[in-house]
Amino acid sequence: MASFDSDASDSDAWARICRRLRAELGDDVYSSWFGRLELDGISGPNAYLSVPTKFLKSWIQAHYLDKMLALICVEFPQVRRLTFNLRSASRPSLPRAELDGQRLATPEWRMGLAKVEAPAGARRGEAGAGGSARPRPSLDGKVAPVTEWAADDIIVGSPLDRRMTFATFVVGRCNQLAHAAAQQIASAAPSDPLPYNPLYLHAAVGLGKTHLLQSVAHAAAACRHRVIYLTAERFMHGFVSALKAQTALAFKEKLRAIDVLVIDDIQFLQGKSIQQEFCHTLNALIDSGRQIVIAADRPPGDLENLDERVRSRLAGGLCVEMGCLDLALRTKILEARIGAAKHIHPNFDVPDAVVAYVASVVQTNGRDLDGAINRLLAHASLNGAPLGLETAETAIRDLVRTSEPKRVKIEDIQKLVASHFNVTRADILSSRRTANVVRPRQIAMYLSKVLTLRSLPEIGRRFGGRDHTTVLHAVRKIEHMTANDAPLSDEIELLKRMLLE
Repeated sequence: MASFDSDASDSDAWARICRRLRAELGDDVYSSWFGRLELDGISGPNAYLSVPTKFLKSWIQAHYLDKMLALICVEFPQVRRLTFNLRSASRPSLPRAELDGQRLATPEWRMGLAKVEAPAGARRGEAGAGGSARPRPSLDGKVAPVTEWAADDIIVGSPLDRRMTFATFVVGRCNQLAHAAAQQIASAAPSDPLPYNPLYLHAAVGLGKTHLLQSVAHAAAACRHRVIYLTAERFMHGFVSALKAQTALAFKEKLRAIDVLVIDDIQFLQGKSIQQEFCHTLNALIDSGRQIVIAADRPPGDLENLDERVRSRLAGGLCVEMGCLDLALRTKILEARIGAAKHIHPNFDVPDAVVAYVASVVQTNGRDLDGAINRLLAHASLNGAPLGLETAETAIRDLVRTSEPKRVKIEDIQKLVASHFNVTRADILSSRRTANVVRPRQIAMYLSKVLTLRSLPEIGRRFGGRDHTTVLHAVRKIEHMTANDAPLSDEIELLKRMLLE
């Protein structure tokens, strides 16, 4: 039987197949796995289909091969085999008109094919030309960096947000160093030395860590580097899945074959075997001259759930803290968000006085600033009235934090005192009694009594299980010393202000 009679019949038949597939699997499954599947054409007993990534090809072959063949046979009874083609932005899908011609035999096209015969004995896709990152068309038709990297279908990265690039990152005094280091890493050539490896960024929630990491991933992929962006949760899931599937060796080999490894929220990495594998991966990548970029919510030394070897490796690179957003940076972020909103809502106008008000009262993080813009936009578009200070106050009322005194945690006191006196928190909690440890420990106990509501026994337990009399002795000792030592008194007042800010 001949193949398609016309382009119209091609489209109609494929549309009917897709509708049946969507009805059987549901919208979510269909969109996830078949939204980018295309039928290139029919040639005799062969149906030629194409997908943009090797991962999609392998997944469909492994899980939906029989179903795909059955549905296609309803429209084209002569079909006995499915052949999957890997398409890319630089090599589009094979034109249907050429399926029966000479183009089919060209070696450069055959390199992207993995022939699958059905129904019995379905195999996973044969290895193609490596697992390097490839650009692919984005939803607006432009070529965007890949949001996932699949190496023989072993590793799939976490999705990237196309909006999180260096071009949209707002730079201020608190994040200037982190931005400069990330940009230098992303633009480095393969032969360039790696002075900041690993690059470790740490900051509180909503201060731009993930934005910078995804910017590095986008830029590195655009430079044709093999790059993968993973959250700690995704890394753990991938490793555990590889162990269950008995592909752990392939998982390790593929992960260590990339050029740039970007991992977010490393503080959530758990499990002894997973941390050991992560440490081995760090060592292998660093020793082979591959770049690593990592982010967390605290410095490496404070990641108490991580193995000491991992913390040591992370601390051996460039550690940069991204501080709180100051007023000038909050204003710049608001102006940038308003400008982006105007592209979609041209009539959205925010007076300078409202921008200044929002920047002054929303002081927490960038996500709250985004929320403020969304609320202002909703009030402006739904009410139809111009934005004023009174409207802005009503719109962002839930984002304005009250001026209650900050609740200080004993852990925060220990960390700050340890950093200030150049010792570790572990030293303060230990039984060491050297002078350079005893004084910071007593100051930390004193501040815990003054700035928290914890009882003396509770404070003692938080300081390595000490007795309440030890805490009482420390409090009285510091009170006596501050009364007679003005420099020490000033130093403790400084620590108090830092804790209460």
